[in-house]
Amino acid sequence: MPELPEVETVRRGLEPTMVGARIAKVEQRRADLRFPFPPDFARRLTGRRVEAMGRRAKYLLADLDGGDVLVMHLGMSGSFRIDADAPGVFHHDRSKDAAHDHVVFHLSNGAAVTYNDPRRFGFMLLEERASLAEHKFFRDIGVEPLGNELDGALLARLFDGKAAPLKAALLDQTLIAGLGNIYVCESLHRAGLSPRRAAGTIARKGGVATARAVLLARCIREVLEEAVAAGGSSLRDHRRADGSLGYFQHNFRVYDREGAACSTPSCGGIVKRVAQSGRSTFFCGVCQR
Repeated sequence: MPELPEVETVRRGLEPTMVGARIAKVEQRRADLRFPFPPDFARRLTGRRVEAMGRRAKYLLADLDGGDVLVMHLGMSGSFRIDADAPGVFHHDRSKDAAHDHVVFHLSNGAAVTYNDPRRFGFMLLEERASLAEHKFFRDIGVEPLGNELDGALLARLFDGKAAPLKAALLDQTLIAGLGNIYVCESLHRAGLSPRRAAGTIARKGGVATARAVLLARCIREVLEEAVAAGGSSLRDHRRADGSLGYFQHNFRVYDREGAACSTPSCGGIVKRVAQSGRSTFFCGVCQR
């Protein structure tokens, strides 16, 4: 499933084309994706102006005039493609799997934004901005790891007294929003912390940050920022809005590198894979303690 950097990459790809444009027409080619589309979905969007393109955790949020928000989730295999015929706008070839083009937004600037989803685990909602924070998908989401809140002090407060493994705590979406398996493995390796370490051990009594907490927060931000700059990691289905692939997977230090030599200078360890809560965890048992 696309993680935060992939979704942020898509948001940045869609923003220049969608923000400021009106939705002239919506082609809704099926009744549902993971869930049924909202009632009168195409009609309610037609004529609306996109005022902002945001993201919350792994959700894309298109703010519309009138106070509504188009909520979009990519699921396992969803992607957006921009087909632009307007002069001066780069034209991207149509996807070869056009049978999975389920929604097309025709914009007032001449562009068409197509949502393609072979597995149909994505979905779209239309909600009021005023009540969005209380929606069941958003009310329990934690802090944004790319925002100003994430630092060592915050991690110490969140993990204070927690006996759960550090990796599990980082994947808890009620604590930190949008972190997934790939980038947690990479962040923990950079910080030199074992994924099996108890989360509470990076905090002193009372939730005071240790040097480990400060370093981990910095590594999380660095990994995410580098991944966004690289266009995310193109594993299986992820593509950017311009149709190109992300390439952060070429920078993986541990993820999916079982049996490879650890990249930490002078470490000499070998990357291992273990199962934690049904997911593969990749780490070095020598330099990650």
